[in-house]
Amino acid sequence: MQYPSSWLQGASLGESIACELRLQIIKGTIKVGEVLSENRIAADFGTSRSPVREAMRVLASEGLIRLERMGAVVLGLSLKDVEELYDVRYLIESFVQQRVSVMKLGTLIPSLKMIIDKMELAAKHKDVVDFSYLDLSFHESMVMEADHTRILHLWKSIRHIVMTVMLITTEEVFSKGEDKVQFVIDKHRLLVKGLESKDPKRIQEVVREYFSDSRNTLHHSFPSL
Repeated sequence: MQYPSSWLQGASLGESIACELRLQIIKGTIKVGEVLSENRIAADFGTSRSPVREAMRVLASEGLIRLERMGAVVLGLSLKDVEELYDVRYLIESFVQQRVSVMKLGTLIPSLKMIIDKMELAAKHKDVVDFSYLDLSFHESMVMEADHTRILHLWKSIRHIVMTVMLITTEEVFSKGEDKVQFVIDKHRLLVKGLESKDPKRIQEVVREYFSDSRNTLHHSFPSL
């Protein structure tokens, strides 16, 4: 699996390198404990060391590597790390959906329904990359709609890791067949119905159920962690 080029539009070379290395680290292609050499990575990507250093700083800030004199040691993601990532997502989305539900929803609901329709189309074409990106867009739309600067800052700090984990877990979902993919789509429809209800208890229940199932998929996607 390679990082989709369509996801890298507008990204600097350093960001692009970080994305590819992030996927390889989280996927396990680059092993925990491996030492990454700036020179080797620069040669692999056909670039100078400057964008590689930029990529290394990003990955270090995410806790995926530890910078040392002789290179960077890969720390990777443990199952605990990934579960904590989902805890943060759950806290963000619980807050965001409660906040959005009492606002004037305007075009949000139609926009979310349109994204789900596109997910249906991606599923029909067995397009894992497009499906996972639409999934991210669905959740990010609600974060943006909440119009909360600090929550948005928190979301952006985990966005790239979330996107990478989504790509991996979506691949696992698609491997389980059409019924599992449809189940995931239906879960998104339930989130929309929760928002439409404007019932705080109903919204909380739907979000909790959504992330409870997502954790099960997580364990199947990262069995070696």
